[in-house]
Amino acid sequence: MPVTAELNAEIKILSLFNLDSQMEGLKVHKNADNDSRAAIARLHAKGLLTQSDGGYLTDLGVHCAEHIQTALRILTSP
Repeated sequence: MPVTAELNAEIKILSLFNLDSQMEGLKVHKNADNDSRAAIARLHAKGLLTQSDGGYLTDLGVHCAEHIQTALRILTSP
């Protein structure tokens, strides 16, 4: 599976979530770049985020973010 620019933007967003606290979410502001806003809207449409402008991870979103963040830790370790 090729990693498209859109998929890369979604991975970037999912890597920003603090998985140690379900009470921390993300909010996209009007001055955010278009790629980030579009990625968050796509993640919401896929059922991973609670709001189209960010919000919190859903249960599926937590599961996905855990895997993404684990993969990134493995791939970036020396």
